Amino acid sequence: MIRVTIKRSPDGLIQSFRVKGHALYDEPGKDIVCAGVSAVTVGTVNAVEALLGLELQAKTKHGFLDVTVPDQLEAALSEKVQMLMESMVVMLQSIEQSYGAYIAMQDQH
Repeated sequence: MIRVTIKRSPDGLIQSFRVKGHALYDEPGKDIVCAGVSAVTVGTVNAVEALLGLELQAKTKHGFLDVTVPDQLEAALSEKVQMLMESMVVMLQSIEQSYGAYIAMQDQH
């Protein structure tokens, strides 16, 4: 199972997210759940970096992604980063609704 943890500040801003595990929906190379989660999470990191010019702190290895949003961003940049992060959360929730046996999300406030 893929486990996604979203960590938020007291005021609700996404500070980091972690993705661990494998969906095991299908064999490697055919696993649409794993591919979907990877596309959404890595795509979000790439979008922040390409569109906003902000490098996120990311640790990756097979079956693991840990991403941290830098502290104390300028307000306009922070708002844009949060919009991209929140859209990622919505997309992951959509995957979880359809494939809940293979992905579990925890949104920590």
